[in-house]
Amino acid sequence: MTNMQDTTLEVNQTLPLTIKRLGINGEGVGYFKKKVVFVPGALPGEEIVALITKVQPNFSEAKIKTIRKESPHRIAAPCPIYAECGGCQLQHLSYSQQLIEKRDIVIQAMERHTKFPISSLNIQETIGMEDPWNYRNKSQYQVGQKDGKLIAGLYGLNSHNLIDIPNCLVQHKATNKVTRTVKKILKNLNISIYNERKRKGVIRTVITRVGFETGEVQVVLVTGAEEIPQKDQLLKQIRDQLPEVKSVVQNINNQNTSLIFGEKTIHLAGEKVINETLGDLSYELSARTFFQLNPVQTVRMYDEVKKAAALTGTEKVVDAYCGVGTIGLWLSEDAKEVRGMDVIKESIEDAKKNAIKHKRTNMHYETGKAENILPRWTKEGWKPDVLVADPPRTGLEQSLLQTILKVKPKTIVYVSCNPSTLAKDLQELSALYNVESMQPVDMFPQTSHVEVVTKLKRKE
Repeated sequence: MTNMQDTTLEVNQTLPLTIKRLGINGEGVGYFKKKVVFVPGALPGEEIVALITKVQPNFSEAKIKTIRKESPHRIAAPCPIYAECGGCQLQHLSYSQQLIEKRDIVIQAMERHTKFPISSLNIQETIGMEDPWNYRNKSQYQVGQKDGKLIAGLYGLNSHNLIDIPNCLVQHKATNKVTRTVKKILKNLNISIYNERKRKGVIRTVITRVGFETGEVQVVLVTGAEEIPQKDQLLKQIRDQLPEVKSVVQNINNQNTSLIFGEKTIHLAGEKVINETLGDLSYELSARTFFQLNPVQTVRMYDEVKKAAALTGTEKVVDAYCGVGTIGLWLSEDAKEVRGMDVIKESIEDAKKNAIKHKRTNMHYETGKAENILPRWTKEGWKPDVLVADPPRTGLEQSLLQTILKVKPKTIVYVSCNPSTLAKDLQELSALYNVESMQPVDMFPQTSHVEVVTKLKRKE
């Protein structure tokens, strides 16, 4: 038997640690006697004294006690509540280095979950932003009371403490301004705030979304009850103080749930939607429509999808997980036909409207799962040349993976927001496909998230 004593860590133990790389959640990764230790806030190359906070069989967690040797890329985080909020994980790392580390996060996922030689994957440098601040077009802030003050913000890291965020540095300036003003109006009119514990009160969440190109703003008030006291006064003050707000909507959620939206939505004032454009395409955004949070980088990412699809005008394209049809529209001019599917009925209705609005007659949408619809189309004699998939963080459904391997499109363009599930799916697709290139895109600067556009070609 080996002596386990020397490898067992204990809570509150301190130890010297050299940080080797960043983990997928933006934490520093070091090794003690070959066991991994995760240290939030630590950067690759740093030598630290770590204080162990949690011990698990396969890994430990620690916090920085002191930094003995600091990374040359460490900077002071500009946000005053950065440490408490936890919304951004990398503000203390210079932006140019964030892009390098995000590419490394992709490499790590490939090393961990695939058998590919890394050099064969053609992983490009991460596409970053000229200005990596104020890029988010939507904020969803819980509303609460603290010391008699009305606050709106996010729950702190691993806690249920609501942190007031009057000015988020990654939010578009218009969403910050509108949320602050709405908060002031609610306070002046003394409109009650929902109390989660007592399940009483009215206003739960303030959601603000801005069209980057149009400047139009939509406000959604999520309420615990249908009646909003002083509603007319509230709408008048929003109209008078915030002329940029073109749409005010109420959503009712009286359930004891962590979900933001309830089932019922009521249009209160102005338009039902706001408009946004990406490139030459315009979109109507209703309160519950999913739309990419960083429009500037979305254009760049969709251009990478277009490049990877390499359409010549003769191809049949499938847009799986199509949402409101954004990617399909982006490709439709260069394709013979684009067909898309999604399980959300409202998204498919919006996708159809968007196709008609842009006079794209070569587009066809159906509600349902790709793994059910695709085999039917193939049976009817319609076989895709290119399949584009932009799945949620969980990756491709197992049944869809099997369907793809049966239908065998020539090219797959896989847009991923989670390198780990991407890696697992690529390993499975490698039975029939070669990875031609991988392009990381930084959609969320200052956070540890990274998107990847991967091109796969069928083996001949």
